[in-house]
Amino acid sequence: MSSTVPDSNQVDSFRRYLAHERGLSPHTVTNYLRDLGKFTKWTTAQNLDSLNQIDSLHVRQCLTELHKGGLGSASLQRWLSSLRAFFRYALRMQWLSRNPTDGINAPKKSRRLPKVLDVDQAGQFMAVPGDSWLAHRDRAIIELIYSSGLRLAELANLNIDDIDLTDHTVTVLGKGRKTRIIPIGAQALSRLRDWLPIRAQRASSDEYALFLSQRGKRISHRAIQYRLAQLSTTLGLDSRVNPHMLRHSFASHLLESSGDLRAVQELLGHANLSTTQIYTHLDFQHLAKVYDNAHPRASRKPKTSD
Repeated sequence: MSSTVPDSNQVDSFRRYLAHERGLSPHTVTNYLRDLGKFTKWTTAQNLDSLNQIDSLHVRQCLTELHKGGLGSASLQRWLSSLRAFFRYALRMQWLSRNPTDGINAPKKSRRLPKVLDVDQAGQFMAVPGDSWLAHRDRAIIELIYSSGLRLAELANLNIDDIDLTDHTVTVLGKGRKTRIIPIGAQALSRLRDWLPIRAQRASSDEYALFLSQRGKRISHRAIQYRLAQLSTTLGLDSRVNPHMLRHSFASHLLESSGDLRAVQELLGHANLSTTQIYTHLDFQHLAKVYDNAHPRASRKPKTSD
């Protein structure tokens, strides 16, 4: 009976290389070896006797079978990355004369589009009822996120001095400790003006946070997420709204109206335009829906004859 390919000595040598020479964590090493084990199982079933018998066709066939077996694109990419690392090491050890993973790419991971509210849903969500201090705070929070496209951490870290009611701007410390100044819309300004006097009554003299918890201290990320989820139910929305959804809605609605990708990039604080370009896919979805509903010859379903 033939030995496995790669054999146990080669796998053990690769394990020591990962752990000691590359200094990878035990968890990462385990993942590499698990991925390699999938290939070893496949080569054994193909009756392959040595590493030098393996070519790119074998790797592609194994990749295809794993894909058909339900392994997702992200897992396939990791599997191929592990295999590449092993074959690079095998070349170094002169166990084979060529790398069979050269020129092979795993299926691309499908890009998940962020969930957004449409304009009507956004308007519904802004209509937080009540006149309590909590209602005033929540209205100011959600209006400001939607008005200025803030990240959760950016919102929670805001101090009262970061808001300029005269210039209608908010100064935000974003990722990479980069500061940006963002306009505040009229509705958000109105909600902030309502909130600030109430905030002053509830905050201690040494508290500078813009938004407060019930204890009069800076509100936590978790509390903001919880309140938005709670409001989603109260206001009868179909899905639970979170701060990221409001930020995504801000970007999508702004791009839909203006078409200015660079401006949206600046407002969101994205370092790379490619990050912002995901919203062009959302915009296209909207345009495609309008097209399907409006164009006289756009129907994708053939009409049945009477």
